[in-house]
Amino acid sequence: MTTFSVLVPFMPQRPEQVLPLAALVRHSAAYRLWQGQSLIVEPHQAFTYAAASGFRVPCGTGVTLMPFRHPLEAAMQARSVALATGQPMVAGFGPGGTALQGSMLGAPYASPLTAVREYVTIVRALLEGRPVELDGEYYPARLNMNWPQVPQIELGLGVLRPGMARLAGEIADVAITWLTPPGYVRDVLAPALREGAERAGRTVPRVVAMVPVALDASGRDPVELVLTGNSGHLSLPHYQDMLRRSGIEVDPDEPAVTAKGVLASRAFVFGDLDGVRAAMAEYREAGVDEIVLNVTGVCLRLGLPTALTELETILKEVAE
Repeated sequence: MTTFSVLVPFMPQRPEQVLPLAALVRHSAAYRLWQGQSLIVEPHQAFTYAAASGFRVPCGTGVTLMPFRHPLEAAMQARSVALATGQPMVAGFGPGGTALQGSMLGAPYASPLTAVREYVTIVRALLEGRPVELDGEYYPARLNMNWPQVPQIELGLGVLRPGMARLAGEIADVAITWLTPPGYVRDVLAPALREGAERAGRTVPRVVAMVPVALDASGRDPVELVLTGNSGHLSLPHYQDMLRRSGIEVDPDEPAVTAKGVLASRAFVFGDLDGVRAAMAEYREAGVDEIVLNVTGVCLRLGLPTALTELETILKEVAE
């Protein structure tokens, strides 16, 4: 059964700004509250603030970027959120783009897949209370925290292309996609996940899709909403490569061209409730286990109250 969850559709300036979203998760059909990488209010602290304010809901980071945080710190943060909320936690990680890696680390990862493997190996061992002895290329570690194990923490990887999907199949509990068309999930990512899992002799990870969505309404321009909520992602080479692999025409000089392809592929879902319902069924049929409703375009263009109403409507009419 596919569940529906909610993404915080903006970068909070203060932790209390996440409370309406946490309340929505508590009182609606939404299962989990997700937040992407934030550079203002740290996501784990925002989740803990919500828990301390009375909203102890399942949480997920989709995704935090590895160059900002040592694996030990990543494990501590995930563990702290799980303890504070008493609810299931998905700790999702990604290497970020090459420009970010270079600015934070001095040079990009020569092999992002190797860096991710080392990072997740350390985090998992620490969360399971095991010692770490890793002569890593990027993350050498000699650690033994001997923490008591905290249940219900899943490790996720941001997955856009087949190589990372195969690695997620080997080492992750959750594969997290962002702006990926349902057909691409079905035909490219899902087979790669199965291949990696079979190679490692383990269960195929759950698939979580962050799906940008907006309801059709008077005066709304879908291309404008796509660009408002996703222009940063659409400018990154690894996202452009994924979109091209999915058959979308990517024109860096004419973002509207790319946006129209994103809409046509259902990577961004725009339409009336019947259209949204049909698109979500496509994601479900593609093998997505958890659909995360991302109304960032609506929120940034029309404000949080409108975005919350949009989420409430979709959750009531589509998710229930």
